[in-house]
Amino acid sequence: MGKTEDHRVEVPFTGDERTLLNAFLDFLRGTIEFKCAGLSDEQARRPVLPSQLTTAAGVVKHLRWVENHWFRVVLSGQPSEAPYTLEDPDADWRVEPGETISGLLADYAAECAVSREVAAGLDLDHEVAFRGGRLPARWVLIHMIEETGRHAGHLDAVRELLDGATGE
Repeated sequence: MGKTEDHRVEVPFTGDERTLLNAFLDFLRGTIEFKCAGLSDEQARRPVLPSQLTTAAGVVKHLRWVENHWFRVVLSGQPSEAPYTLEDPDADWRVEPGETISGLLADYAAECAVSREVAAGLDLDHEVAFRGGRLPARWVLIHMIEETGRHAGHLDAVRELLDGATGE
C-alpha cells in the first residue's frame, strides 16, 4: 500500500484469552486505519461498489458507531448517541458534508480507546442484560473481531477499486 507505515499491533502466538482477543481486535482496528492511509477525502467518499454507502469513509464512520454501541451502550449502559434512527437506519454509514477521512479516523480511534477502557474494566465473564437474556463481555469482544474483520475485507475491495492498492 505504497509508502504508508504499518502501525498495526503484532498478534502474539501465545497468551491468555484476554490478551489474544484484545490483540486480534487491535490488529483489525489498525487494519482499518492502514487501509485508509493516503486516501484523499474525495477518494474516501467515492462509491466503487453497488452500495453507495460502502465507501472507505462510510465504513470508518459505521465502525466508530459499532464500537460505541457494543462497548458504551451495551456493556456500560450509557445512552446511545448514534446517528441512526428507525427512519434512517443507515445514518451511521452516511458521510455528511464537512466530514473528512482524517476526522472520521480520529473519531474511530477515540471510540476504540473508550472501548479498550470499558473492556479492560470487565471480567470476560461479566454479563449484561441484552434482548431478554444475558450477554458476556467475551461475546462482545469476539463479535467485534468478526465485525471489524468483515469491514476490513470491504475496505480491501474498496481500496483496490479506488487506486489498485492491495496488501494485507
